[in-house]
Amino acid sequence: MAPDKTGGAVVTRRANGLVTTGCLTVLIALAVILGIVVSWLWYRHWHDGNVNREREEKAFASIGKQARATADDTARALGTSDTTDADALTGVIWQHSEAPVITYDASRREFTATAARSAQYDEDLMLPGGGPVKVTRCFVVTYTPRPGQAWTPRVSERDDDVCRPSTQIASRVRLALTRISSMYAEDLTRTGVQKALDPTGRRSFDVRNVAREGDKLTVSVLVSSSEAAVAQCYRFTRPAPGDDGQGSATAVPTSSCS
Repeated sequence: MAPDKTGGAVVTRRANGLVTTGCLTVLIALAVILGIVVSWLWYRHWHDGNVNREREEKAFASIGKQARATADDTARALGTSDTTDADALTGVIWQHSEAPVITYDASRREFTATAARSAQYDEDLMLPGGGPVKVTRCFVVTYTPRPGQAWTPRVSERDDDVCRPSTQIASRVRLALTRISSMYAEDLTRTGVQKALDPTGRRSFDVRNVAREGDKLTVSVLVSSSEAAVAQCYRFTRPAPGDDGQGSATAVPTSSCS
């Protein structure tokens, strides 16, 4: 008796139908899961972008608020100062603002301080790479005297390029502080300090004078940015112990090198 081929074909078709249905079910499930994942990723990207943008705006606003507050505090300090000496007033501005570059216009008795201000915020990211982000704004503040010893600050924001020289000068002043502090007293001559600060002859530092007054040494240096685009005089002061001694130095910008 011949085998029933019709019944076998029916079973095969049913099996194929079940396999096809099962594959479609799996594909549909995968499509649903993929859709959920894509939607979640899009939401996280949208959410993190909004959060980070809000944090960045707050950081920028905080920098501006602090810059204006510092300018007002500095103006009040200038108004209560008992001196008209340009170097002393430059020191007052430095004490309150720590601006690396402070210039003086003698014809107007006007000071201009240039400095970059920074703040940080935490960035949210799904992938590795998030964390603290630093934002910077560049400010130029002009202090103008008014009748009655009042000083008026004028704060203006500039492009980052304007503050780049002052940032370079600030970095070089920190370097000079480290080197002058580590020098032996016997090497603190004009030639010795020049060699220590500028061993390669790049002319970033021009030592103008080294003087000893009692137990202190004062070093006057013209500190320049790259290509001498901007220069600022600084007075470095440190203890002057015995010839084998060292001492921590301080630095203050001055209106002129002497």
